[in-house]
Amino acid sequence: MDWAPLIGECACRSVSRNPDGSWQDTVDMTWRFKYIMNGWAVQDETLKTDGSYAGSIRQYIADSTSWYVHYYSSGGPTATLPAWEGNKNEDGDIILYRDQTAPNGMQGDFKITFSDISDAGFRWKGEWVDKTRSVFYPTWYINCKKNREPTNDKQRSQLLSQIAQFSKEVVAGNAKAVAAMYTEDGKIFPGGRRIMEGREVLEDYWTPGENAKISYHKITPEEIKFLGDYAYDFGYYEGKTTQADGNISDWAGKYVIVWKRVGEEWQIYLDIWNRI
Repeated sequence: MDWAPLIGECACRSVSRNPDGSWQDTVDMTWRFKYIMNGWAVQDETLKTDGSYAGSIRQYIADSTSWYVHYYSSGGPTATLPAWEGNKNEDGDIILYRDQTAPNGMQGDFKITFSDISDAGFRWKGEWVDKTRSVFYPTWYINCKKNREPTNDKQRSQLLSQIAQFSKEVVAGNAKAVAAMYTEDGKIFPGGRRIMEGREVLEDYWTPGENAKISYHKITPEEIKFLGDYAYDFGYYEGKTTQADGNISDWAGKYVIVWKRVGEEWQIYLDIWNRI
């Protein structure tokens, strides 16, 4: 979740040094972050008003407990992408390093710092530092403010509609329609059972029994949040089961759902719940 607050689009102001040490004019840019590889990595791209473009792929490697960031740009295409390594510190800053020799031959690193990270935006600084971390030479600053997606209200309405449709199909006993609301690799985490995956398996799970029927089902989200092509909501659910003999039992619980945008539709990727 280190990059979660950055997911989406930011309006940024970028200023960097000239080779002679003077500062260039400030350039406006757009910086977009999104999850890729089914949420296991982050890809970003920067679009500057001066016509230059760049991007990175950020992947966490557990064995080294570090992020590895591979950078590419329109101004310097290369067959081998440079890589930065680092992670998030106790102050909440994300710091990355890459070996870089200074023009005078001194050994050091180019250090990148993401700071003041929040849902409102972040600050970015690029600087050369020596290996003893006693000499610092800033070369680039970027300040970013998060663009509030005007489509969030529309997406929220779509998600609420999907939630209501889910309950409707459950009550109707339409297991095929319920399973179709999950991604093709959707997973459920029913209590006391192993993780179940895939629409065929989920259709079988949601198929009503012969002697009982869910006669009422309602989901009440407590929070909905969008993270690029993913979203999550959590809250409470309640329902009634009517037995063949007419007896009715009430039940309720809490849940967390992770959604994934597939084309223009939000589908359930992960679904976990338990009774209360």
